[in-house]
Amino acid sequence: MYLSKLFLPFTKNLPSEAKIKSHQLMLRTGMIKQSAAGIYSWLPLGFKVMKKIENIVREEQNKIGAQEMLMPTIQSADIWKESGRYDDYGQEMLRIKDRQGREMLYGPTNEELITEIFRSSIKSYKSLPQLLYHIQWKFRDEIRPRFGVMRCREFYMKDAYSFDIDDESAKKSYNKMFYAYLKTFERMELKAIPMAAETGPIGGDLSHEFIILADTGESKIYADKSIFEINPSKYKDNDISLEKMRQDFSKVYAVTDEKFNKNEFDNNVKKNNQIITKGIEVGHIFYFSDKYSKPLNCLIDSKEGNKTNIKMGSYGIGVSRLVAAVIEAKFNNNKMKWPKEISPFDVSIIPMINKNNKDSLTKAENIYSELKKQNIDVLLDDTDESMSNKFNKHDLLGVPYQIIIGSKSSDNKFEFREVNGESSVIDLQNIKLKLKK
Repeated sequence: MYLSKLFLPFTKNLPSEAKIKSHQLMLRTGMIKQSAAGIYSWLPLGFKVMKKIENIVREEQNKIGAQEMLMPTIQSADIWKESGRYDDYGQEMLRIKDRQGREMLYGPTNEELITEIFRSSIKSYKSLPQLLYHIQWKFRDEIRPRFGVMRCREFYMKDAYSFDIDDESAKKSYNKMFYAYLKTFERMELKAIPMAAETGPIGGDLSHEFIILADTGESKIYADKSIFEINPSKYKDNDISLEKMRQDFSKVYAVTDEKFNKNEFDNNVKKNNQIITKGIEVGHIFYFSDKYSKPLNCLIDSKEGNKTNIKMGSYGIGVSRLVAAVIEAKFNNNKMKWPKEISPFDVSIIPMINKNNKDSLTKAENIYSELKKQNIDVLLDDTDESMSNKFNKHDLLGVPYQIIIGSKSSDNKFEFREVNGESSVIDLQNIKLKLKK
């Protein structure tokens, strides 16, 4: 992609409500544009990053055997009344009526709908376990949307649902998701801490939030710093190892403010090991047993021939929120560096274009063509701006690698720079090798 052709509406004048780095950067670089309070259009740069995050989420869900589907954004109010949550959910639910006067709603979550789908489709324990997920837009009418896409009204989310015959089997599904979440965030170069959390309106008695540390986070957290020493990679994807993984994390004190108890914190965590800080929730998992299957009469035939309520869990990841969360974690000294797997481009080519260096754009185009042949996604800056302006712009765009064609370039060697890292002068072949790693 040539930078001059990229739809990239940079802006300097930010709205006064843009208080945090992610909101400011996403507006400045034209990743998003506000449509209404808490509702945004995703422009090409931001949409590209979000879709890459979506693909990582999808791949890690598929690895544990979850099956993708798609449920609608608009749901009937009838199943919510059947579960008892229609009146309890509160004003965050957007309630509407169709032209026949039927009560509908814009889905804030999907426990009722997925349970209704399951109960009409699966009747025997022989079809269990089942893990189903979709990635879809949600709407919650926040009373005070803020922080850009971090806390907005319309958001893009992966939610998954597990169905098992009993509590023991259901905990195995929970552990699989626990593991998949750690692997998902690891691929985005995020250190996400699983913390015991309240279940809120979803319900249930087992829940973990996955939190990344950030001063701009809304969640206050209390933890033993030894939790950072637990390495998810040492666990294997089998029931015994995954149960040990969850137990190992659960033994270390790490809670959000809703579950904080000062006496427990002081008694369980040595003073020099205590962490009290803020974090951003990037995922939340719940096990709620038969909270939905019982009122919705979701029964299945057991091995013994009895009818029993299915055991369920739900598992959410805020895909659109993760774009902002990564920025909050990675933005430093007015520079952004996207993790390689979710960067909008693999590399930027930045040529010095002036009357004393007329062939630099030709060189840049030749490199561009060579890299494209290798399926490397390249952004070529063909704009007629000073190098200082170009560098400032690319520091905000955050593409992790830059090829600079300027005073240090020769016929076959070019400056290759890693954002916030080292710079070296190497030939095109070695550049290809670095980008392919």
